[in-house]
Amino acid sequence: MRPVTWTWQDRIPSGAITVIPGREGIGKSLTLAWLTAQITRGSLPGRHYGEPRPVIYAATEDSWSHTIGPRLFAAGADLDLVYRVDVEHDGAADQLTLPRDCAELAVEINALGVALLAADPLLSLIHASIDTHRDRDLRTALEPLARLADQTGCAVVGLAHFNKSASPDALNLITGSRAFSAVARAVIAIARDADADDGSCVMSQAKNNLGRLDLPSLRYVVESAEIPTDEGPAHVGRLTFTGESERSVADILGDGAAGDGDTRAERDDAADWLRCYLTQNGGEAAWTDIRKAARADGIAERTLQRARSRAGVRNERTGYPARAVWRLDPEHTTSSATPVAPQSRQLRHVPSPGATGGTGATGGPSSQPVTSQSSLYDLEGGDAA
Repeated sequence: MRPVTWTWQDRIPSGAITVIPGREGIGKSLTLAWLTAQITRGSLPGRHYGEPRPVIYAATEDSWSHTIGPRLFAAGADLDLVYRVDVEHDGAADQLTLPRDCAELAVEINALGVALLAADPLLSLIHASIDTHRDRDLRTALEPLARLADQTGCAVVGLAHFNKSASPDALNLITGSRAFSAVARAVIAIARDADADDGSCVMSQAKNNLGRLDLPSLRYVVESAEIPTDEGPAHVGRLTFTGESERSVADILGDGAAGDGDTRAERDDAADWLRCYLTQNGGEAAWTDIRKAARADGIAERTLQRARSRAGVRNERTGYPARAVWRLDPEHTTSSATPVAPQSRQLRHVPSPGATGGTGATGGPSSQPVTSQSSLYDLEGGDAA
């Protein structure tokens, strides 16, 4: 028997698969870059805090020189500790493929002491002959990967896309077979909050077989960052957490599944009404009283619920028996995020962006504008370059 250990405390278990799904264009890859930076700097709350560890970054959709390397640089990763996967198969260069390369990959993970295998996205690493929409077929690739994680203690974090259907359940939206969410021990879903004035996104724990599910949702924004290259400055996105979020991904997806039902102007009006009502009642009121008063003024309950975070109102339970009370947040700003400080060690240690020394990586074109983003190794048994 062994205790559960956490690469990211309470969110990403070590020695298991975690999936991060979401729509396109909301910063999933930037989340993976942030995780890589935290682990290579030893700043992520969890088992490796204070101990920088290597990361293997397996990516297929984006360019290393134009996209992945610059993102890692902007996130503040120690690029000496980021390894890129190059596989030699039948005398030719190939990408990492599951389940074919699991055994050789495990050897490299153990030799390098890798803490995180980042798969961007996980689906693209599955062998082309496997039908990823059939549960039994997909398990032939994912179960060997799960064994690799268990045997090495390495956290495997893979990105996944949402399909086009509408559902408040993030697990039902993951593209491909249900095996993606079934084999994963944890799922961290991401969604853009259409009600947020700052265009922020929300991250919520949608599955956590080995730990708590009642973790606070986190809110982040994507900011533009300029980085130096040999050919001049380049601009990439960088993920910045702004704090906890009262709205969860399930709330956001539920809004989409049910349809808007109200307009932004109606939510703004409801937020103004709510602030005035609470101010007149000393800054707080029972939810039952608020709902009754809003209904009398023609404000739908759903609109009022969606307007709550915009109004800077917190929902708390108090008394015995417990009852819901809405209170004005005196620290509320135009952002619907709450300050980072109250969180339980989830995001206190975010590294500052900056360059690190070159790795002396081989195998990449010499003309790449960012040359320090990876070290290359050969799954046939070569050492890290």
